[in-house]
Amino acid sequence: MVTAINGNDFARKGALLLAGTILSGVPALAQTVPAGSATPAPGRQAAAKAVAAKAAVGVTPVAAPVSARTIKTLRVEGSQRIEPETVLSYTKLRVGIPYTPETLDQALKDLQASDLFADYSIAGVEDGNIVLRVRENPIINRVIIEGNKALKSDKITKEIKLAPRQIFTRTAVRQDIGRIIELYRRQGRFAAVVDPKMVNLDQNRVDVVFEVSEGPKSKVRQINILGNEVFSDDQIRGQMATKQSRLFRLLSSATSYDQDRLSYDQQKLRQFYLTQGYADFRVTSAVAELTPDKKDFIITYVVEEGKRYKFGDVTVDSQIRDFDNTKLAATLPLKKGDWYNAKLVEDSVDNLSQTAGLFGYAFTEVNPEFQKDAETLTMGINFNIAEAKRTYVERIDINGNTQTQDKVVRREIRLAEGDAFNSFQVKRSQDRINSLGYFADKMEIKQLPGSAPDRVILETNLEEKSTGELQLSAGYSSLERFIVQANITQRNFRGKGQELRAGVNYSSYSKSVELGFTEPYLFDKNIALGGDLFRRDYNSFNYVGNDRQTNYSQVSTGFQLRAGVPLTEFWSLSGRYGLSYDEVSLDSQYLNADGSCNLLVAGRYLCEAIGNRWTSSVGYSVSRDTLNSRLRPTAGSRFSFSQDFAGLGGDVKYLRTRLEGSKYANLGSGFIGSIIAEGGYIHSLEKSRGPGIDAVRITDRFYLGEPQFRGFDIRGVGPRVLRAAYSNGTPTQVLATDRNTIQDDALGGRAYYLARAEIEIPLGSGARELGLRPSIYAQVGSLFGIKQPLPTQVFPDLIDPTTGKSYKGSIFTPAVNGSNQPLYTYTTTDSTGAPITANTICQNGSPDATGSCIGTNANPRALNEQTPFQESFLGNSAKPRLSVGIGVNWNSPFGPLRIDLAKALLTQKGDDPKLITFNVGTQF
Repeated sequence: MVTAINGNDFARKGALLLAGTILSGVPALAQTVPAGSATPAPGRQAAAKAVAAKAAVGVTPVAAPVSARTIKTLRVEGSQRIEPETVLSYTKLRVGIPYTPETLDQALKDLQASDLFADYSIAGVEDGNIVLRVRENPIINRVIIEGNKALKSDKITKEIKLAPRQIFTRTAVRQDIGRIIELYRRQGRFAAVVDPKMVNLDQNRVDVVFEVSEGPKSKVRQINILGNEVFSDDQIRGQMATKQSRLFRLLSSATSYDQDRLSYDQQKLRQFYLTQGYADFRVTSAVAELTPDKKDFIITYVVEEGKRYKFGDVTVDSQIRDFDNTKLAATLPLKKGDWYNAKLVEDSVDNLSQTAGLFGYAFTEVNPEFQKDAETLTMGINFNIAEAKRTYVERIDINGNTQTQDKVVRREIRLAEGDAFNSFQVKRSQDRINSLGYFADKMEIKQLPGSAPDRVILETNLEEKSTGELQLSAGYSSLERFIVQANITQRNFRGKGQELRAGVNYSSYSKSVELGFTEPYLFDKNIALGGDLFRRDYNSFNYVGNDRQTNYSQVSTGFQLRAGVPLTEFWSLSGRYGLSYDEVSLDSQYLNADGSCNLLVAGRYLCEAIGNRWTSSVGYSVSRDTLNSRLRPTAGSRFSFSQDFAGLGGDVKYLRTRLEGSKYANLGSGFIGSIIAEGGYIHSLEKSRGPGIDAVRITDRFYLGEPQFRGFDIRGVGPRVLRAAYSNGTPTQVLATDRNTIQDDALGGRAYYLARAEIEIPLGSGARELGLRPSIYAQVGSLFGIKQPLPTQVFPDLIDPTTGKSYKGSIFTPAVNGSNQPLYTYTTTDSTGAPITANTICQNGSPDATGSCIGTNANPRALNEQTPFQESFLGNSAKPRLSVGIGVNWNSPFGPLRIDLAKALLTQKGDDPKLITFNVGTQF
């Protein structure tokens, strides 16, 4: 009889076989159990009954010896993809070797362990012709994720093991389900459920489908604090990164449950109490309980606050002979009698380490030793500075720069190989390299032990980033209307740190073409040299109502050469020479027929600006810069004093002076504070150009408003002339008072000042990745200092004989045509025969069809009536203007965006406030 042992039934039937063997005392019967049967074969049934009967009457059965058989033949059935020899290789069965039930059992276990087969059994056990019957596991055709929204499919497939063309096993499916659920739990979705499905295909293939039910994010419903007496629950919760789920935190990610954040919160609590003097504080337990609906967590902390301590004696014990222990202790921020604060202890350790580094001790160990007195509730601290040798720089390694030349990085490092180590110079070198903008942010110079105890290796690991920028953009700005930009910049040209740029900008407000090049280290010397070529077409405008009207245009064409040298580590000197040709013209609506300026329309101050002139200027700047980054500073300051003298030839002569200063500080918790101030004055070196005419031309003056002074419109601050028209030149005239109907011309100023205090508000990691940087700010400034212009026109004061009231009369001027010929009036008829008055060049008579004058009647001269208007000179005051607001910078996919909501709180008469401004597609 041929007997088969089925691998799938192996575990279930093992118990029955074992029981039968014990009862019968005949172990050999275990090998005769047919595959797929729960009862013995008929022959064995009789034997079993006989043995059982003898046992019942007390006759002791004699166990038959187990005889080993020999494998005569060995073959494999059912394999398709796997070669039979490969199947046999997973077992120890071979032709000619003896076999026992244990041998066959082990063969089945080996096949199961291979994870290659869905079913397996052994036949031919009794006659030695062994047959291994297998059914292979299917091959995976596709792995499909369905129902996932919070997690993208590519993030899930990276974590799971199942993949196309791999062998399908149920064990692997169960493991991948666990991995997917773990991914969702990391996102705070503890109610996530994964339902696996298998779709059978031909050729023993399957599609594996994971149907995901994500469920809601598990929120933190409640945070309970037990054991606190000194600080309230709300005060303690305020120190935690995890927040309770509330409606006002609808968009916050801090309300999601995170196991890692739970541990972090315990550290935060301990840090908080240690900074308040509670040195014995500890969290005795922290339990997070999932609500039955698996939607929320309830977290309970049990704390022991302990007693509050003060600082005792604070001493320094230095093993380095260069240090004076008493003086070092006096410089520390913690003092005897103050409440104990662990943060001050950490700061003191850092201060002492930095001090040692300044003296050349790179690897100084500073160990605070605490003497806690539970009776007096004091914490004495002795800072033990271990003995160390003065350290020297053995080597400077620069790694990771594939395009940037080594010398570009090395010239920013303030130490050379062989120099005495100095921690301040290391920090300064780090800031200078980061300020280049060629590498990933937050690069740090590592200090590694050298070949001897007094040697240190400075390792600079760089991660290069793209330094080429190509910007093609179109946008809309409240300042410039429609904008088109094309700019290309390479800030690390040829890997030498050179900057090459070219740009074309077009808007209804300005047009420009610029080319520039800068070599920061000329001939590998610390001398910067650069130059610019430009053509700028600038249109000044004013508003009459919502209608923006161009008043004058300024086209500047020229170049500038620049050079700079460092004076010290922080001080630098730069010089420049510029030559430009300015063409200033008025819009056609402000001109007379002969092309001359129409005073009554343009105003005297605009007519004075017309003309073409050369400007040849030389200037210098002295600056001090300690910023930790020139791109996005978070600490340090910058000061600059500059002057430009125009008059080395050319038509313009003046001396322009400017002061600029800024200070940045990290306020903690991601808040960055800054104070930026600037001011300037321009002094004319020309003779007076006449009464009521300022010596500084309107095109050379300072202007203030959007975008520098948020809360005010473009050129919305400073001296200006408002022209309000009378309705007519009759006694019933009315003066316009609506600002939208008044012509507003900004005149600029000789002097200005502007200051801004700003705090950048930190956001979550997601917002930072989007490039969002909100801030709140306050600004104060003013623009002033020009001579009051003379009135454009003085209109006669007339008296109404009926009412006796005075009014402004109109002014009549002789009319001319486009060829500047005088015009006269004559009477003619229209198409209906009605008499009308028309203009003609005929002094006598009237024109015929050919234009010839016919007749002898003298015609009166035609006159143009200029209705009266009132000009007001306003805003020429040094009194401060003040605005407060909130703004957001966003590096959007379609270009940089800046949105500001600013309210002008202090204004002067004539200023133009503006609440909301935005710019898209231009730098800000």
